[in-house]
Amino acid sequence: MNVSFAEDMRRIDGAVEESYGLPAVALMENAGRRSAEEAAQLIGGAAGKVFAVFAGGGNNGGDAFAAARHLINMGARVKMFFIGAEERLSPAAHAMHSALRAMGIEIRPLAGDRDWDRLRVSLRFADAVVDGILGTGVKGELRKTALRLIEEINAAGKPTLAIDIPSGVEADTGRIASIAVRADRTLALGLPKVGHFLGQGANAAGELLVDDIGIPHALLAGEGMRQSLITQDAAAKLLPPRARDAHKGTCGRILVLAGSLGMTGAAALAAEAALRVGAGLVTLAVPERIYPVLAAKLTEVMVVPLPDEGMGYFGGEDARQKALSLAARADAVLIGPGIGRAAETGEFVRLFAAEVKAPLVMDADAIAAFTGHLDALRDLPQVPILTPHLGEFSALLGVKTEEASEDLLRMARDAARDHQAVFVVKGACTIVVYPDGDAFFTTCGNAGMATAGAGDVLAGAIVGLMRQMESGMTPIVGVWLHGYAGDRAYEKRGNGLIAGDILKRLPRARRELDAAAR
Repeated sequence: MNVSFAEDMRRIDGAVEESYGLPAVALMENAGRRSAEEAAQLIGGAAGKVFAVFAGGGNNGGDAFAAARHLINMGARVKMFFIGAEERLSPAAHAMHSALRAMGIEIRPLAGDRDWDRLRVSLRFADAVVDGILGTGVKGELRKTALRLIEEINAAGKPTLAIDIPSGVEADTGRIASIAVRADRTLALGLPKVGHFLGQGANAAGELLVDDIGIPHALLAGEGMRQSLITQDAAAKLLPPRARDAHKGTCGRILVLAGSLGMTGAAALAAEAALRVGAGLVTLAVPERIYPVLAAKLTEVMVVPLPDEGMGYFGGEDARQKALSLAARADAVLIGPGIGRAAETGEFVRLFAAEVKAPLVMDADAIAAFTGHLDALRDLPQVPILTPHLGEFSALLGVKTEEASEDLLRMARDAARDHQAVFVVKGACTIVVYPDGDAFFTTCGNAGMATAGAGDVLAGAIVGLMRQMESGMTPIVGVWLHGYAGDRAYEKRGNGLIAGDILKRLPRARRELDAAAR
């Protein structure tokens, strides 16, 4: 499924009428009906319930007028508030406004103090709220009336359905400049928007549902959009079935360079994750000082010590040459989990990456090694896959975390293009961004996965897939497997899950994906 910008949906809405002859009022009617159904479902039915419905002056307001009419037909009582100007409504929105008035429903303005008093009373006695105030056109600070209205809605704390996107959320970034409606459920119309997933928009949206509202699927699946969701079906199509005569050589020889004194767990998690997604053979190269710990811990992984002069971290020419020798026999390489940030380690990473010819994944401290050396990424002999979290990503680019969060997709696209690398930016919604601009948004994952080591498992899953499929596509499949395993772990452990819980469920995730691919 595509993920749209606001302009994409405006273009699609126009094409519906121009190419298919469907009037805008037909889509608005569908949007209103579906919004009413979801608002009713949110509180267990509409009959006998009271809904406070809020409309602005755009087409989002027209959807709200239509929703109000359908709620009334379902047996609900509706308190309708409007903060726009009737004469400025689009023809479709005006038709919905007129139909509601023809039913004898009072459409209340918010002008004087008495209007605001009535609003607060209505919210106090409402069973639920429907937000159709601003829609996808929001950018920057809100006007005073909209801001005050959203404050009142949030203060009431009633179950809330947002039509298309919570009012106050910027559809193209997820940024909230001042305030946004805190929705329990959002019904995205046509396609999900970038702002549903990134920035603060994901928290504001609550549960996200998508409805095509009658838009022809050929338009929704159009090639003009460069953002897609990582669904199970999408991931399954990328993962070929394993041959009956497969052996460990054909399933991938993976090299992982990870760990340092005090961070052996990261190395173990990454190496085991590569095996758990189906890699045939995994070699874990570690600093010599921590070799005994990992050799004793890992039965199925080949653990190899690299000389470290007793320091417990990577560095030095002897270690680099041995690592390069191991890499020459590997189908893919991961470097970074738990390696630390000693100056010698940073130099080791940069020199090693400059000579490795195999597909390369860089995680955690390996990414930090390129902070201040960003231009060196473009000169690497391969297109590396980098798996930073937001803090690591912003540090790499030399910007504040808040700045990166507010415009993450654009920044990730620019970085991928300028430095010829694939960026897997981890977060509540992990995104995979390619140098050509294609971007993919995860649909799996949960807040319980905000735990130490989860990123090491993801990096291992990505590199572990590389011989089993087209290497450039492994981030998409790896992200899905990791998120699905995390969701299964959350079902058992909740917010107390640990990275090992995700690791244990990777085989189940792989089995589910293999079954979906048949």
